[in-house]
Amino acid sequence: MGVKIIDLLKDTDKTLFSFELLPPLKGQDIESIYETIDPLMEFKPPYINVTYHQEELVYRKVKENLLERKRIWKRPGTVALSAAIKYKYKVVVVPHIICGGFTREETENALIDLNFLGMNNVLAVRGDAPEDTKIFVPEEGGHKHAVDIVKQIMDLNKGIYLDEELIHKRPTDFSVGVAGYPEKHSESPNMDSDIHFLKKKVDAGADYIVTQMFFDNVKYFSFVDKCRKAGIKVPIIPGLKPISAYNHLQYLSKTFSIDIPDPLVREVIKCKDNNQVREVGVEWAVQQSRELIKAGVPVLHFYSMGKPDNIKKIAKQIF
Repeated sequence: MGVKIIDLLKDTDKTLFSFELLPPLKGQDIESIYETIDPLMEFKPPYINVTYHQEELVYRKVKENLLERKRIWKRPGTVALSAAIKYKYKVVVVPHIICGGFTREETENALIDLNFLGMNNVLAVRGDAPEDTKIFVPEEGGHKHAVDIVKQIMDLNKGIYLDEELIHKRPTDFSVGVAGYPEKHSESPNMDSDIHFLKKKVDAGADYIVTQMFFDNVKYFSFVDKCRKAGIKVPIIPGLKPISAYNHLQYLSKTFSIDIPDPLVREVIKCKDNNQVREVGVEWAVQQSRELIKAGVPVLHFYSMGKPDNIKKIAKQIF
């Protein structure tokens, strides 16, 4: 099987560079993804993450004053895309496996496909609630929490499949990452509760943690300290997202339940257009990155959102 992320983290004495991709919208081709990846390969990322998305509910007008509800997949093809990236760039790929919209059997089938393709690294996440609902509701026969995906993967690693009557079962060899939230998950009542459940994911078999984006390193360092005191020993990789548009002040804060530091807000407000905002975002992320590297973080993981230019500007200054 391929190289595991946890082994990459153990075998390096310097901070690594990685980034996350969104699959292209349905109907688009893979070239848009290559256009995102190509400018970033000069920084030699040892791995690339690819997100997974569940179907979404949309409303379409069929007659006057009459709407039709329809569920569609807006970003299909995570497994196929991951395979294409792996074999084109000869890089480790980490596809996400999510609870939302998938049964346990569908999850197992996706993992079997990944195993066939020689991809043995995944990030297990619950996924967000659909926009048309206020709470997360698992698929019937699916998982409610990311820890349940971790447990299912650990069972596969032991050769335990959902169909107990299978013969000649072969164990898989997956390495699993999970998500952590330096400012707590939006649905958690407090940070202690959030870390309690994060530890359950690690105890179930997760090898490392990747954090939600944050803009104040103090939040990350405090989070790591609380994790260590709670007995969480695995590597904790910081996730970074440079602000690139004025409306990110509202969008990122609302969507991801994070705080934007006052100094950054003041600098963005001064900007005359989004080009200036992007420069402010790059400079802020560079300063964040330098401090994190000095602290010895194993990886700087960037959320690209399909836009590589600002990530490249940051990487050029720090790698």
